[in-house]
Parts: sequence; structure tokens; C-alpha cells
Amino acid sequence: MKHEEVNIRTRDGQCPVQVFVPAGAGPWPAVIVYMDAFGIRPALLQIGERIAGGGYVVLVPDLFYRHGPYGPLDPKEAFAGDFRAMVGPLMATTDNPRAARDTEALLAYLDTRSDVTGKIGTVGFCMGGGMALTAAGTYPDRVAAAVSFHGGRLATDDPASPHLLAPKIRAELYIAVADNDRSCPPEMVARLEQALDEAGVRYRCEVYRGASHGWMKPDFPVYDEAAAERGWSEMFALFDRALK
Repeated sequence: MKHEEVNIRTRDGQCPVQVFVPAGAGPWPAVIVYMDAFGIRPALLQIGERIAGGGYVVLVPDLFYRHGPYGPLDPKEAFAGDFRAMVGPLMATTDNPRAARDTEALLAYLDTRSDVTGKIGTVGFCMGGGMALTAAGTYPDRVAAAVSFHGGRLATDDPASPHLLAPKIRAELYIAVADNDRSCPPEMVARLEQALDEAGVRYRCEVYRGASHGWMKPDFPVYDEAAAERGWSEMFALFDRALK
């Protein structure tokens, strides 16, 4: 497997992007990974590498590039201390609209690669879950599959709420939520599902019983290996079906 770092110019500056390319002969579909609030660190790069091992060119952009240098951050230390003080300034530099603008540049970069087929999927974790869905609604002609793992604030009164883009989404979606997650309570899940149903979006929304927000991330204190492996299986099943 090949791993490289490139800098991609966005409307707001230079975004460092980790690129993972499968071994063997391409071309391959591509997957964009939208990070959580702890940014680029070994655990996130392991996720990018594992997706690439499934036969995808993977981009892992550092969406905190507007902030400047930081970290790497340790989620276990953050959760044991003042979480907001540690990640709040970083989170303030990005959101769904800004991530959508960054995606424009990421898609343009993928278009320059001869080893990419043009089929594109997105996946996001925590704050990145909403970004992955936003990308699908903002670029419906490009994104064929989108996955949100323990995404928060997926259906709110915010004008940038992902559920408002449902009428534009053409991708097939998989949305995995924890039953112990204040950022995505049952009433929010119901609101999201209603919007997707009314728009005729192909999707499956699944509640992981007994899981907590962040269960997919191996460096989170709430990591649940069994639930995570189930999530990996569901994600690859969707990507293999929609992108290959």
C-alpha cells in the first residue's frame, strides 16, 4: 500500500491530505474520510489505511488546517479533562458548509488522478458524520455512497443541518447511531428519517444498542470492538455495492 501526504489548495488555504492507495493495479473508486473533533492522529490514519485495503483510494483531509498546527490529540486525555477547552478552538474553524467547500477541492484533486475511477464515497465520524452527508447533498452527481458513524446534529434547526439537503441526495446512505448519544437522540433520528423518507433517499439508519458516541474509534475510551467490526462490515458492503 502506498501512503503519501499532499497539500490541496482550497478556497481558504492549503489543506494537508493523507492519501492511501491500494497495492496492485487500479483504477479504484475513491473514499473521502471526514474526521472527528480530535483531528489527524494515528487512529484516524489507521482507518484510512484499512479502507484503502478494501480497494479504494482514500483521502483523509485535515479539516483543521484553518487553525494552524496542533496535536496530535489524545481523546482519552481530553475526555478525562476539559474536552471543550482542548478541541473547541479547533472545531470553531470548520463546519458543514466549510467542509463542503473543501470537498470541492478534494473532488478536483481526485479528478487529476489516473488511478481513480470517478466513483466516490464519503464516510464521517462524530462531527464528520454530518460532513459526509452534507457532501452527498452538495455534490449529488459525484457522491454515490455516504456513511455516518455516530454523527451528531444531523437534523436540527440550523440552516446547515444535513437533513435539509435530503431532496438533493442521490447517494445511498448508511447512518449508524448509538442509543447512548446526546448529540443524536431518538427524536433527532426520527426527524432525519422523515426527511430522507419524504425525499425518497435510499438509506438505512441503524441504532447500535449498548454503544456510545464514538464507538468506532479505537483510541476512544468507549471503543466497542464488536460494534465497530459490525460497522466496518456495513460500510464495506455499501461501498462495494455502490462504488465498485
